[in-house]
Amino acid sequence: MTREQIFEALNEVFRDLFDDEAINVTDTTTAAEIEDWDSLEHINLIVAVEKKFGMKFSMGEVNKMKNVGEMADLIQQRGKQ
Repeated sequence: MTREQIFEALNEVFRDLFDDEAINVTDTTTAAEIEDWDSLEHINLIVAVEKKFGMKFSMGEVNKMKNVGEMADLIQQRGKQ
């Protein structure tokens, strides 16, 4: 899966979860930039991303993610395994 395809899929997840078609995530997008992205929605987001990509993140991986780019990196790495 290319990075562009990963971001297209992530945008679908974010837009659906936050009910906002204007969301366009990038490498540097963080929770501070999306209005309703709080700790509860973060859990829902992780579950939705795991479901979309057919993978599970460990708690350590989730805690290390500082932005959407790091999430995309992990998805891309997992896709190569």
